[in-house]
Amino acid sequence: MAECDHNCASCSSKCEGAPKYFNLNQYSHIKHIIGVVSGKGGVGKSATTSLIASAYQKNGYKVGILDADITGPSIPKAFGVKDAISGNENLMFPQLSTDGIKIVSINLLLPNEDDPVLWRGPVVGGAIKQFYEDVLWEDLDYLFIDMPPGTGDVALTIFQSIPLDGVIIISTPQDLVQMIVGKAVKMANMMNIPILGLVENMSYIECPNCKTIIEPFGPSKLIDIANHFNIKPLIKMPIDPKLTTLVDAGEIEKYDTSFLNDLVKYLDHELRHKVKLTKINLDK
Repeated sequence: MAECDHNCASCSSKCEGAPKYFNLNQYSHIKHIIGVVSGKGGVGKSATTSLIASAYQKNGYKVGILDADITGPSIPKAFGVKDAISGNENLMFPQLSTDGIKIVSINLLLPNEDDPVLWRGPVVGGAIKQFYEDVLWEDLDYLFIDMPPGTGDVALTIFQSIPLDGVIIISTPQDLVQMIVGKAVKMANMMNIPILGLVENMSYIECPNCKTIIEPFGPSKLIDIANHFNIKPLIKMPIDPKLTTLVDAGEIEKYDTSFLNDLVKYLDHELRHKVKLTKINLDK
C-alpha cells in the first residue's frame, strides 16, 4: 500500500473504520502532520513550535505551520509575517516566512493584529476546518499545528478530524507539570494519537560569561515525567534572552537551531520508517 499523503479527497482506498477526517484539497499533499500541545498556557508552546519548524526548514524540509490557537495566535508575530492572507474563490494562499515556511493564522485575516476573536466553539472549529481544507499548502514534508493550551474544543476537533502522525507535548520544570502533562497524555491516548515525545521548555539558563548552567525553576523533571508516562524525553530547551529579542522583532528564524538537529533526525526517522511508538502507560 502506498504511503498515505493525508489527501482523502483523491484517495481510492476504502479504509475500514477510518476516522472521518477533513478532506485536504486536491492541490495539496502533506507527508507528516505533527501537533504541538500543552496542558496549560504559558509554557512557550508557540515559540517551541516555531523553533522546531525552523529547524526542519533549515534541514531542507518543506514546512508549514497551521496556527490553531485561534483566540491567542502568535505565530505570525514570531516570524514577522504581517500581510493578509489572499486567495481566490476556492482556496486561501498561505503567507511565507523569510525562509519559506508556509503560515496560516487567524491574525492574518483580522483588520488589526490585536483585535480579539470572540467566537464560540463551533465557529472556531469551522476556522480550523478551513485552515486545513481550503489552504493551498501544495507539497509539504511537515505541517506543524500549534494548538491552543488545554484539552478543549479545538484540541478535540484537531484530534478527531485531522490525520495527525503524532503530538509533541511541551512542559516546564515545575511541580505542577506532572498533572498537566498527564492531562495531555490521557487525551492523546483516548483519541488514539501517538505521542512523539516530551519537550521541557524554560529548563535552564547558560551564563554568557562562565557558561555555568542555572536552573531557575529547579532541577529538570524531563526524565522523571517522561518515565512516569512511558514516553520519549526529547530535549531540554533553554531560557535565552536572545530568543525573546528575535521573537519580538519577528526574526525567530535568525535563531541558531542547530541544537535541534538531532531532534529533527530522530522524529524524521520515527515517522518515515513508521517505527512503532512507545505505548502509553496510564496506570502509573
